[in-house]
Amino acid sequence: MKSLMKYFRLLISYISLIFKSYGLNFKLLYRGLKCTPRFVSDYRSYSKKISSNEGEEANDVSSFELRKRHLVPCLFDYEENAGGFGSYFFQDLWAARKIYQFEPTAHLDVGSRIDGFIGHLLVFRNVSVVDVRPLDSNLEGLDFVQSDATKMELFDDESVQSISSLHAAEHFGLGRYGDPIDPNACFSFMKSLQRVLAKDGKLLFSVPIGMEKLYFNANRIFSPSTIIKSFDQLSLTSFSVVSSKQGIIENISIDDFDLNDHKVGLFEFTRSSS
Repeated sequence: MKSLMKYFRLLISYISLIFKSYGLNFKLLYRGLKCTPRFVSDYRSYSKKISSNEGEEANDVSSFELRKRHLVPCLFDYEENAGGFGSYFFQDLWAARKIYQFEPTAHLDVGSRIDGFIGHLLVFRNVSVVDVRPLDSNLEGLDFVQSDATKMELFDDESVQSISSLHAAEHFGLGRYGDPIDPNACFSFMKSLQRVLAKDGKLLFSVPIGMEKLYFNANRIFSPSTIIKSFDQLSLTSFSVVSSKQGIIENISIDDFDLNDHKVGLFEFTRSSS
């Protein structure tokens, strides 16, 4: 009986994954159905109160009367917190602070979030961004180049003082973002970052870490040791992790990381001038 239940749960999880891949999320559907009575109740309450407000001179609410054609049910916010501190929040904050303290004359980013980390940097630093996807922008301070960064062919050896790549390398070569299929692309990319980093330069790099595996075509998970080996000509200045329960845990030892615990690894590398 237990084996049958286990098989049934596995089947349900696979079905859920398939539907989610095509934009259908059972968990969101359940939450939406659960919160619909609350929405209907609020609608009726607002309707009654705005009707009883007629004739009052204090506030003119006639412009804000209910119209069914303007209904936009927001069903998932009743149970939400004021905000969230996910892995992207902590990694972006970590990297932006590092660059602010480093004060490079120029900074290059490959593949990080434009509407997160790059937005932080543009407050105090011009940024050059390379991404395989297009970006239509004339934003001041942002120099964008659409290119496959696997080989970093646009950059000479040891030519870039400050580089970041946050939550990007795990996607290289999987075709998810229109890039060519290449199982070695992530490693070629890391070697290319190492090649272009200047002497006394700084590289800020993040990827999911834990037991190594591939979730095709979403992403890879790397062992921290794999990242260290891939940047064998650079020095690891600091290693931090982002935990879903504890937030950011800064400056820990690689040896203290439990591979069975899936986190985001934050790696700070430098190239010695010697």
